[in-house]
Amino acid sequence: MPTLYTLAETNSKKTIFLISIFILLILFFGWLFDHFFGSRFFLYLAFILAISQSFLSYWYSDKIVLAMTRAKEVKREENLELYRIVENLCIGAGLPLPKIYIIDEEQPNAFATGRDKEHAVVAVTRGLLEKLEKTELEGVIAHELSHIGNRDILLQSVVVVLVAVIGLLSNWFLRMSRFTTLRKREKKEERGALIFLLFGILAAILAPLAAQIIRFAISRKREFLADATGALITRYPEGLARALEKISSDQSQLKVASNFNAHLFIVNPFRGEAKESWFAKLFMTHPPVEERIKALREMSL
Repeated sequence: MPTLYTLAETNSKKTIFLISIFILLILFFGWLFDHFFGSRFFLYLAFILAISQSFLSYWYSDKIVLAMTRAKEVKREENLELYRIVENLCIGAGLPLPKIYIIDEEQPNAFATGRDKEHAVVAVTRGLLEKLEKTELEGVIAHELSHIGNRDILLQSVVVVLVAVIGLLSNWFLRMSRFTTLRKREKKEERGALIFLLFGILAAILAPLAAQIIRFAISRKREFLADATGALITRYPEGLARALEKISSDQSQLKVASNFNAHLFIVNPFRGEAKESWFAKLFMTHPPVEERIKALREMSL
């Protein structure tokens, strides 16, 4: 298993690599459109899109994630007990106090986001605060602080933005290929129809490609390491183990969860049929909860 320091360095390299691949992918599509239409407009547009989205994903991915999950910042006076828990754990972890957000959802769950430890956020659902005991809540918060210390947060947040853009492009290509293919059929221009049929095929593989990007970027080992590091912070692995049991067994739906942000949460947020769908399984980045609980309880022996 990687150590805290090797994972932090690897995450930084993966973030740079993913942004670079994203820029090249967008420029490639811009070149294709430029070649087909004979206009530099599409290449310039692709360049602007690639640079702007990469800039946004690095500097504003946390704000985008918080907006997607409808998280609201909570002030100290609004939940003093939660602030004290986070403060005490930050002292043990050697981290500055992150901003604290609450998601008004019944399902117990949580995630961390941000650019770095100085600009970090811990977000918890209302259900997490209502359904977990203090030691269990401490275990979850410590786990999320571990993601901050491991530099998981920037990588995870950047992936949300880049994969969402790929998803939008996929939908756009599919729509455009259908429209153009019909138009070209009317004019009997087979070459144009074939080219845009190619775009349709490319679009059809973009969503699974996005899933594979997440699988590549978000190693399942990060959850085991965050569990272990969190247990070391609290010195009570059983607290996090019980929290994972409660979160995974709770059948409440998390309305703000999507295939693009599910990897952020401490436990896979999908429940029932949504969890079993083939499309959701493509995006699964969490190891089985049973394995995580077993590893934590072995730490207590």
